[in-house]
Amino acid sequence: HVQLVESGGGSVQVGGSLTLSCVASGATQDIGCMGWFRQVPGLEREGIGSIDSDGITTYADSLKARFTISRDNAKSTLYLQMNNLKPEDTAMYYCATGPWDSCGTGSSLHRAHYNYFGQGTQVTVS
Repeated sequence: HVQLVESGGGSVQVGGSLTLSCVASGATQDIGCMGWFRQVPGLEREGIGSIDSDGITTYADSLKARFTISRDNAKSTLYLQMNNLKPEDTAMYYCATGPWDSCGTGSSLHRAHYNYFGQGTQVTVS
């Protein structure tokens, strides 16, 4: 079993920046492709992007200009750098991990690709 713990959420002004972190622990052999998602109550969980072990990333087209995903494999930590934040970025942000295959492709933007999700961290932009 893998545990994922997100941190770094909070309240930020429009146009500001925020960096989220996600630490993975537990069954390290199950830590593979890592991704970020976000969800607003009543809506589907939205894929932000994913990253493989070599740092190859893929992003949702609407977010790639402002969001950057990175990972530190030695620390089992995933990051999400968010710039020029907008009110519509307000959501609960989740990290996830799943199998390596198809990581860094469009399919890794879908929640079905992942086996584990964290509990989320709230980001509020106003």
